[in-house]
Amino acid sequence: MELATPPPAAAQESGVWRVWWLLPFGLGVGTLAAAVTGPEGARIPLVLAGLGATAAAAWCVRLLLRARQELRRTAEQVRTDQLSHSRQWQHHVASLEHQCATDRAALEARLIDEAKASEWRVDRQHELLARLGDDFLPKALKGLRSGEAIDDVLPQLAQETDVSPEFRLELRKVLRSVLIAVEEEFNRSAAAEQAVLSIGSRLHVLTGEIRGRLHEMQGEHGRSPAVVQGLMELDQAIGPADCLAASIGVLGGTDRPGRQWQEPQRLLGVVRGGIGRIKDFDRVQVRRLPELGVDGGLVDHLTLIFAHLLDNAARYSPPTEPVIVSGKEVPDGVGIEIQDAGKGLSDEKKQQAIESLEGAAAGPGLGGLAENARLGLRVVGILGRKYGIRVTFAESPRLGTSVVVVVPHKYVSRLPAGAAPAGPPAPAAPAGMQRAPRPPATPDATTPRAEESDQR
Repeated sequence: MELATPPPAAAQESGVWRVWWLLPFGLGVGTLAAAVTGPEGARIPLVLAGLGATAAAAWCVRLLLRARQELRRTAEQVRTDQLSHSRQWQHHVASLEHQCATDRAALEARLIDEAKASEWRVDRQHELLARLGDDFLPKALKGLRSGEAIDDVLPQLAQETDVSPEFRLELRKVLRSVLIAVEEEFNRSAAAEQAVLSIGSRLHVLTGEIRGRLHEMQGEHGRSPAVVQGLMELDQAIGPADCLAASIGVLGGTDRPGRQWQEPQRLLGVVRGGIGRIKDFDRVQVRRLPELGVDGGLVDHLTLIFAHLLDNAARYSPPTEPVIVSGKEVPDGVGIEIQDAGKGLSDEKKQQAIESLEGAAAGPGLGGLAENARLGLRVVGILGRKYGIRVTFAESPRLGTSVVVVVPHKYVSRLPAGAAPAGPPAPAAPAGMQRAPRPPATPDATTPRAEESDQR
């Protein structure tokens, strides 16, 4: 239908334009008629006028037809140009759409890649933050405790290349501020600890001087039982301060013995020294101990170990029940057993006691002590690890707790043949009250007892 419609319209348009030729044709016919029928005298002018009009009309018609053709060609050219421009524009629009689609796809791909990269960096940052708490900070705090500078522990962050430099820089600033604050706290804690150690050392010296003077007065007034009794009560009252000062020194790391003897001291005398340091000394019964000597360098600390263990046994057993001490030689050395008649240790309490002995409880040194610290067991554990002394817990046949202290062979020896055996202390008074004065070369049976706190 689109091909059949234009030809009739074109034919009709062509027929319309052919009608214009009728004008010169009519003028020519009129001129001929005027030449034939016109008056004689007017024929020639009429003919000339008619020919001129006919020629002018024919010329005008031709000009019109030629102008029409030019207009048609111009219109065709315009339509052709419009069609070409339209196609060019469509092609340009299509290319722009294609370019836009390509750019949009590239932009979306880049955004997806950037989002993935950003998500990956965030994951790495989260991993780094997790590592800070699990790995970096514990190592940094350990390094600070060991004396390393802050700038020596921070460069580890420079190795983390998976995070952005800006994040690394800001994190370094935060960590530096935190470590500076921690270092200041460490310094204050160390200063306070040193002050406590200094006070404990001075207290130990003062109590030692007082106890020495008391022993001298016992020798001077030994003939007066009442005076000797009062002096021994004073000696017993000074014991807690002296024992506490020694324990502070052990916990602070200055665990040098307060006294050292040149010759081995009788094991029974060392046990009596521990008995004399506790409040309930009269409840302790020594059943049997081998006749062995203890190395002079170990005497003071072994006495402190017995004092803490005996104090625990007396504290956690009924006040009417005795604490039994016995010992014998074992393959590893000599074993001393302390039995009480208390309720015994539950699995949880036993585990806590073992952790205190092994040093696994949180907080080393004086700074790690809490209000309910097991002071005695911590001191026993520190000294046990230093000398290789093994301390174990078991159930007592008397329904309480049995503590076995095994002293290695290298610290015990046979006593000289001429040494007189020593007997157990009388239950009614400290061991030092059985004889006056006591020679300073033997372990002090009335050395102070441990601080009255929860030691288990």
